Amino acid sequence: MHLAFNTQWRPRALLISHLLIAVLFASWLWPVTRVYWNQFDVWLFHLLNDPVHAAGLWAHIWAIGSMRPVDAGVGVVMLAIMLRAGLIFPANGVRTGLYAFLVALTVMLLMRVGFSDLVEYMGWQHASPSLQIEGSARLTEMFPAWEERWNLKDSASRSFPGDHASVLMIWAMFCSFFVSGWRRLLVWAVAVIGMLPRLVAGAHWGADAFVGGVLLSVLGIAWSCYTPLAYRASALIERTSAPLMRALARLPVIGTFALISGR
Repeated sequence: MHLAFNTQWRPRALLISHLLIAVLFASWLWPVTRVYWNQFDVWLFHLLNDPVHAAGLWAHIWAIGSMRPVDAGVGVVMLAIMLRAGLIFPANGVRTGLYAFLVALTVMLLMRVGFSDLVEYMGWQHASPSLQIEGSARLTEMFPAWEERWNLKDSASRSFPGDHASVLMIWAMFCSFFVSGWRRLLVWAVAVIGMLPRLVAGAHWGADAFVGGVLLSVLGIAWSCYTPLAYRASALIERTSAPLMRALARLPVIGTFALISGR
């Protein structure tokens, strides 16, 4: 299996990825270009949220999409795509690919902790558009029974960066190393559809996803796939879990999955 990560450091790729996110983040911080980000945020929010006022099918779709169990459902879809032999990875690479992705995700989540502290300290934090723009369509108010039962997500007092978006983006970026054509389109379609409920409901600004989410996901990819970390950590996990996988491979049904059998 050809791996997107390497046994060696890739300083050029590491440097380029950091320069790109530095420019992106600077464009959000610099007052001159921040004006355009703010305009984009407001435009995108009205584009997606205003139709919700009609309380028709559009509102119901995104109210369902904002339910917490649906987040878990999207996660199951993402996992299923990765574990389907031949879709992202060949059968003998499913296990390695999954382990490497978990390493990249862990790196990103650890960086997210430090970045969030920096955001708070520097005063870059802000509330979601549903709490700042007067007249916003609030799904929690339109569907109170659903809110009581399913805890709809349509607001956040601290919405930057977009955690939900960063997880979806790092998954799509990671999978994109291994696929092209319609498979890459599928991966990014799942990621975009997964991000939309938060944007439609007003739980996040566009920049929460397209600045904060991109920044975190690129950092996670860079420090796992452009360094030996993903290679070495996934190999360690594979060696450690090998006895368990061999035992599971002898079980009926379970032993037929590529993740378990490696074939």
